[in-house]
Amino acid sequence: ATGEEAEVSATAHPGSFPDSAAPETGTEANETEREGNEIEGELATLATQLAERTVDLQRVQAEYLNYKRRVDRDRELVKQNATYAVLAPITEVMDTIDRAREHGELEGGFKAVADQLERILTGVGLVKFGAEGEPFDPTIHEALSHIGEDAEVSGTTCKVIAKAGYRIGDRVVRTAQVLVVGPAYGEYARAAAL
Repeated sequence: ATGEEAEVSATAHPGSFPDSAAPETGTEANETEREGNEIEGELATLATQLAERTVDLQRVQAEYLNYKRRVDRDRELVKQNATYAVLAPITEVMDTIDRAREHGELEGGFKAVADQLERILTGVGLVKFGAEGEPFDPTIHEALSHIGEDAEVSGTTCKVIAKAGYRIGDRVVRTAQVLVVGPAYGEYARAAAL
């Protein structure tokens, strides 16, 4: 067969060539395009599902972190409450030790026990507060009595500490019981005018 006859016979019998060499027909091109569109659709669906799962995972992770913070905070609060419950009654013992110390009755073995107890309580966070001359603060002081005026003070001031106050961190275990004085009337009137 000549070259022209081979060309004509190839056109006349398209199935006589291998698939890769055969030219695509309109049906095969449509099928390839349809398969490509299906793959693109599936990829778009998978991308959407991946984005949704990523958002879900981020939400679950944020919820877990919030839960962990809450548990840690609650655990610390339970610890503080237990410490508070144990140390609140001991403040009365500390008052007795303070009175004994003021009267010079704390000597020998009792002094060693009192010192050790104070070190232990300080170690667990119990802090004593309340001193003469402090400005009166109703959140940490309990005024038992107002005992007069004092020209040397500019506001209500703790004059006598009847019982020291105690706190653990920022939490007041017991307010300091105090006797207070106010500024002299003339000083008070001048301060109020300013």
